[in-house]
Amino acid sequence: MTSNLFMRSFGLALAAVLVTGCAPAVAHVGECDLPAGTLVNVRRVEPSIRTDIRYATRNNFTGAILPGYERPLAMMRPNAAEALARVQRRLRPRGLSLKVYDAYRPVRATLAMVNWAERSGNQWVLQQGYVARRSGHNLGTTVDLTLVDARTGRELDMGTAYDTFSESAHTANATGQVLANRMILVEAMRAEGYANYDQEWWHFRIGGDYEPLDAPLRCFR
Repeated sequence: MTSNLFMRSFGLALAAVLVTGCAPAVAHVGECDLPAGTLVNVRRVEPSIRTDIRYATRNNFTGAILPGYERPLAMMRPNAAEALARVQRRLRPRGLSLKVYDAYRPVRATLAMVNWAERSGNQWVLQQGYVARRSGHNLGTTVDLTLVDARTGRELDMGTAYDTFSESAHTANATGQVLANRMILVEAMRAEGYANYDQEWWHFRIGGDYEPLDAPLRCFR
């Protein structure tokens, strides 16, 4: 799964992290020059999908806005976004809606997460598989999301908050209504080609042979 492009992007960004303690804030020349249609805005594909892009705010496990999250956008590869729109339509008769916490993630943001874990003494999140050094989010094929009441926007009870790094967030580690709610999400996503990461009830990926990207979200609308 490792590619030369990923290693080049990873190496350049890692050098900046090691020197400055954070991912580079200055844009590289041409970093927004992606082929048209490489990534699409999920809400332009299906406007009824709600978003709460946590890494564009301080309301996330690092306590800081992550590099590359200048705009709170849910961008994905076209096939992934279209599949997500089908999930939304599948849930609509049940009075439910998707709410996306994170979608495409620039490589620089992944590196910032790794840097946070290492400098804060939280290497265990890397070792236990809660934070990845090379993330499917960088490919634009992975999404973090939950279910909400389509009318009120109120989140369904999933048992834990988003980005809870413990066994309580493992998808099957629940009972009663919490487990039922998680399974509604898993089954709706699976029906449209998404697979759940069993340590995080909110984390889903869809297939596709793509390169990782580092274009910041300010490049998109």
